[in-house]
Amino acid sequence: MLAPLRNRTFFSLAEANDALERQLTELNDRPMKGPNLSRKEYFEQVDRPAMRALPDSRYCYAQWKRAKVAPDYHVEVDGHLYSVPFTFVGKYVDVRMSAGTIEVFFGGKRVASHLRSVSRKGFTTDASHMPEKHRRQAEWTPERMVRWAGVVGPGAAQFVHGLLAGKVHAEHGYRMCMGVIGLEKRFGKERLDAACAKAVSLGALSYKSVKSILEKNLENTPTQEALLPLPNHENIRGGAYFAQGEPCAK
Repeated sequence: MLAPLRNRTFFSLAEANDALERQLTELNDRPMKGPNLSRKEYFEQVDRPAMRALPDSRYCYAQWKRAKVAPDYHVEVDGHLYSVPFTFVGKYVDVRMSAGTIEVFFGGKRVASHLRSVSRKGFTTDASHMPEKHRRQAEWTPERMVRWAGVVGPGAAQFVHGLLAGKVHAEHGYRMCMGVIGLEKRFGKERLDAACAKAVSLGALSYKSVKSILEKNLENTPTQEALLPLPNHENIRGGAYFAQGEPCAK
């Protein structure tokens, strides 16, 4: 296409495009040696019949991850939890993550779809994914969680009971309860039970609170002394800042 135009001078892009369009038409109408058809004829006979319509929506970039459905029938994406039908508890699924949606697939079939949340915590739960009338699977119930925690001690059982009671759906607390009970491997039953009791007395019913109490060895200190200190931060001025100021005018 370019060789026939090598000695021509063009004074505008439109003029060059017009000349190239004529060369392209001539090239597509020229018979090829192999099939004895022109490119245009080959396209009409072979390619066009196999063509399909373009998708209704533009291509959307997505990432994939493999995840195991937790006892609360949710999977985690960037700290946020998305529900799947409760029948998939304990099974591995494929999660497709795009900018706007979270899709969950099992065996190549999509079983759940949610709008992607901007929050890095919390739950997005489809009520249809829950057991009918909020019945739990026999294996996973609030009572079983409390009994399981009771193996650690009464403090742990009280902690789990209080945590689940504060959830709109108890299943939303299963993951945190399992995390707390799992701290036994690192800190032992006696310390974990004391830490859970301390967390209950402080009203700090969360995994992070129990873990912090254990890491700071606060489980056996008086409640007032066990209050967790404020983090260091430039926006927290403290009492010394106000002590330097002038008293307010009456």
